[in-house]
Amino acid sequence: MTTHEVFNQVPPLEGHDLADDAALLDGLDREGAGWAAAEVHELGRLAGTARAQEWGRLANEYPPVLRTHDRRGHRVDEVEFHPAWHELMTVAVTSGLHGAPWADSREGAHVARAAKFYAWRVDAGHGCPVSMTYAAVPALRQAPELAARYEPLLTRSEYDFGLRAPLTKNALLAGMSMTEKQGGSDVRANTTEATPRTDGTYRLVGHKWFTSAPMCDVFLTLAQAPGGLTCFLVPRVLPDGALNPLRLMRLKDKLGNRSNASSEVEYENAVAWRVGDEGRGVRTIIEMVNMTRLDCVIGAAAGMRHGVTAAAHHAAHRSAFGRYLIDQPLMRNVLADLAVESEAATTLMMRLAGATDRSVRGDEGETAFKRLALAVSKYWVCKRWPAHAAESLECLGGNGYVEESGMPRLFRESPLNSIWEGSGNVAALDILRAIVKNPQTIEVFFDEVERAAGADARLDAAVREAKDSFTDLATAELRARRIAERLALVLQGSLLVRHGHPAVADAFCATRLAGDQGGAYGTLPPGLDLAPIIERATPKTA
Repeated sequence: MTTHEVFNQVPPLEGHDLADDAALLDGLDREGAGWAAAEVHELGRLAGTARAQEWGRLANEYPPVLRTHDRRGHRVDEVEFHPAWHELMTVAVTSGLHGAPWADSREGAHVARAAKFYAWRVDAGHGCPVSMTYAAVPALRQAPELAARYEPLLTRSEYDFGLRAPLTKNALLAGMSMTEKQGGSDVRANTTEATPRTDGTYRLVGHKWFTSAPMCDVFLTLAQAPGGLTCFLVPRVLPDGALNPLRLMRLKDKLGNRSNASSEVEYENAVAWRVGDEGRGVRTIIEMVNMTRLDCVIGAAAGMRHGVTAAAHHAAHRSAFGRYLIDQPLMRNVLADLAVESEAATTLMMRLAGATDRSVRGDEGETAFKRLALAVSKYWVCKRWPAHAAESLECLGGNGYVEESGMPRLFRESPLNSIWEGSGNVAALDILRAIVKNPQTIEVFFDEVERAAGADARLDAAVREAKDSFTDLATAELRARRIAERLALVLQGSLLVRHGHPAVADAFCATRLAGDQGGAYGTLPPGLDLAPIIERATPKTA
């Protein structure tokens, strides 16, 4: 029986261009990759289709399954994925979101890649192997002979799934395998042993507690060689086609990121090739870590954009108490505040991508800036995402709390980027370490921030406060999180004052740099121009 009419429900958020984002496109031009706008829009339009969004849903609804043995009892250590995963990976790799920029000589290649990685926000899980492949290339270059063989396959824009000898495949994906039970971020506590052989290889014996994307073709891993902690390249399949004895013990049952397989691995005399000198493992792997930190910031910024556009779309189509939600003052305050946070993250992300591109091309100043700014941004932007995701979800009310809305999946993803590649404390302390080890990093950081000097009194006052935070070095470690926060805010403020929409910059400075800085989202003061901020965050659907 028909008991009621369905009305006042929000239409699906489909048929829009996820790259239709002013902060993203302005940054693309500003950071030297305007030539890639058509490619970014093409990927953004695909991401906005019902088909692509369904791939993301299915990949998470049917997560990967570990098959340790075949039906005859042979050890196979295979991970099975839903076909939707392979669709997502095909798009990501053929679009060059993995290692392709390393083989692209155009100025802005890494900026273009960052923008596309941001626009292709259909599923976070498959971004893990994509990100690790991107980050592996500069580390692998510490071993020129290995890089000569593997880099062309790591940068080729072709998705070639399956366990086969790496150099027989059309293209490769790379992963990282570093964390152990007893150490976590303290990789110097690793106990996996690496024994050299006369043929130049090593044999690894030990465990890894958190190895994501175990179906990758090769892994960079850390183990204790005779000369100390060392980086190694470990293939899943050996050159003769035999499986390298990397035993997948189980897949992790995670809060989010469920489309991506994360595993515990035992090395049973696994064959490995050294990357870099013995005892220099951390130094060798650090560039890979920094590159994945960039992707943590990109992912968090993309997640914020996803959340605020979903909230704005809902508010534009849902009425309550006689008016659309988007026309009601308090909801407008919430939406605008979410949008300001999102634009600040996106603008910062694009600046970091530009610094990465110029650093790769030999700009020493940008290298020093990137070293500190990446750690600062990784700490702050990733910390801001969970609260942002929760508020975005709440804008949808009860409809946002059910799985069909997609918002619970977004919320479950939000804590991951703060944990991955160094949790909050690790990132905050790394900021202090960078400054002490290379004082130039803080000098070029403030040089960047002070390009906006005199443009906004609130920003100028915040910069002075940030500089004053270094006067008491005896308590710096205790205050490391606060220092990281202030550095991130003045950098975001400077970028928005110089390059952002005036209404966004004004709202940011009024609330993040002055006034009540500890309020929930939706506490913007009266007198701000909210209309253009909300308009920039509201998606244009077909």
